[in-house]
Amino acid sequence: MKLIMAIINNDDSAAVADKLTSEGFMATRLATTGGYLKAGNTTFIVGTQDEKVDDVLRIIKENSKQRTQIIPAADSTFGGGMFSSSPVEVKVGGATVFVLDIERFEKC
Repeated sequence: MKLIMAIINNDDSAAVADKLTSEGFMATRLATTGGYLKAGNTTFIVGTQDEKVDDVLRIIKENSKQRTQIIPAADSTFGGGMFSSSPVEVKVGGATVFVLDIERFEKC
């Protein structure tokens, strides 16, 4: 048995949840926040049999797309002078997925 933890951008979380449910997977959804952009994410926790891991990963890949976003750079003061750097293009979205072995599972 495996435990899949997938951190997904909020923009993609509804599509991932709908597809997981329609294909018979049960998932727990947690509201989480990313570090760098402090953007909203959803962390999915899915327990499944080893042979179903690829199905869950396929659903996540098909329904969470990486895209670019322009963020304004912060004004900075260094040595008494002001300067403003150009906006920065960053990649957001997609998914970060962890697949963990489960030694024991009980539903109480």
